[in-house]
Amino acid sequence: MNYTYQHYQTGLTLLYNVGPRRAKELIRSLGSIEPLFHDSPIKLAQRTGYKTSFFRAINREQALLDAVSIVAFHEAKGINAIFYTDPRFSRRLNHCPDAPLLLFSKGDIDLNAHKFVAIVGTRAATPYGKEICRKLIESFQGLNIVVVSGLAHGIDSYVHSYCVEYKVPTAAILGHGLDRIYPQRNRSLAKDILSTGALITEFIPGTIPDRENFPKRNRIVAGICDATIVVESKTKGGSLITAALANSYDRDVFAFPGNINRETSQGCNALISQQKAHLIQSPFEFLTMMGWKDDEIKPAIQRSAFPDLNAIQKTIIAEIAKKQTAHIDLLSAHLKIPISKLNVELFNLEMAGVISELPGKRYTMT
Repeated sequence: MNYTYQHYQTGLTLLYNVGPRRAKELIRSLGSIEPLFHDSPIKLAQRTGYKTSFFRAINREQALLDAVSIVAFHEAKGINAIFYTDPRFSRRLNHCPDAPLLLFSKGDIDLNAHKFVAIVGTRAATPYGKEICRKLIESFQGLNIVVVSGLAHGIDSYVHSYCVEYKVPTAAILGHGLDRIYPQRNRSLAKDILSTGALITEFIPGTIPDRENFPKRNRIVAGICDATIVVESKTKGGSLITAALANSYDRDVFAFPGNINRETSQGCNALISQQKAHLIQSPFEFLTMMGWKDDEIKPAIQRSAFPDLNAIQKTIIAEIAKKQTAHIDLLSAHLKIPISKLNVELFNLEMAGVISELPGKRYTMT
C-alpha cells in the first residue's frame, strides 16, 4: 500500500511505548518519520542509540494498519489532523514539554490566534458561577478572543453556551475521540459550537471517556491558552488540575473569589490565598490585567527610543507597551524579575516620566 504522510503521523501516535517526547527524539535522530516504520530494527538502533529490542516491540506494522482506518474515518467526517510540525499547530502548545504529537479538529479555529483564554470550573455550578460565565463571555464580544473549555457539565457547558449565544469563538477540548460526544446531553451544544469554533482532541476514534483521559485533556486546555480563569471549584477536581498545569507552563491563572462557606468556592479561594491565581472580581479586571481591553494591541515601543534606560528598564517598558497596561505580578512572572527589584525599577521609570501607576499596582505608558 502507498502510505501518505498522514498515515505515518497517525501511526506514530499508535506505536507501543512511544510517547510524544520519545517520538520527537526519534524523529530528530532519523530526520523524518518514514524510516521509523520501514528501516530494520538493527539500522534504527544504529541511527538512534536505542536497542534493537525496542524497535521490535513497538508494533510498527499494526500501528500503520490502524492508522489507515483512522485517517479514512477522519477524512470522511471532515476532521483535520494537525501534526506538531504543521504551521497550523498551536505554537503555545508546542512550548509545553508534554504537548501531543497530533491534534484532531472538527470545525474552524485558528490555533494561533492572538488571544486564547481557558475558562474552567466545577460540574456542580451555582447561579453565581453561571452569571460570572455570562458576564465574561458577554465582555469578550468583538475582542477576537478565543475561549477554551472542556464541554463538561457545569461551568464548561455554560461557557460554551454563552460563546454560541454571543458569537464568541470557542474550542471544546475533548477527552475522547471525535466519533462520540461526552456527556451525551451536550451533543446539541457540540453541534452549535461548530458554528463559532471547533471540537479538538488528541484521541483517536474509539477512545472512550475514561477517567485517566481528562487530565491529559486538561494539559491541552492549559497549554493552548495564554491564561486560565477558574470560575468555581471545589478543593479537588479537573479545574484545579488545569490551573496547576497552567502555572507549570508559566501561563497566567486567575480565579474569582466566593463565599467561604460554599464548597464550590473553596478551590478558587485556595488558589488565591496560596498565590497560585490572581484574584479578579470582574471581566474588566481580567481584560485590563491581560492588556486585552482594546481589540487592537498597540505595538511595543522601540527600546532604542529610551537610550538612557538600562537593559532591565527597556525590557519592562517593552512589556508594558505591548500589553497597554500590566499588573506588577504579571510583569514579575513574564520577565522573571523578583518583585523587590521590579518595584525599584518601576519607581525609577515613573520618576523619569516614562510610565504611570494605575490603581491596583497596574502600570501604563505615560
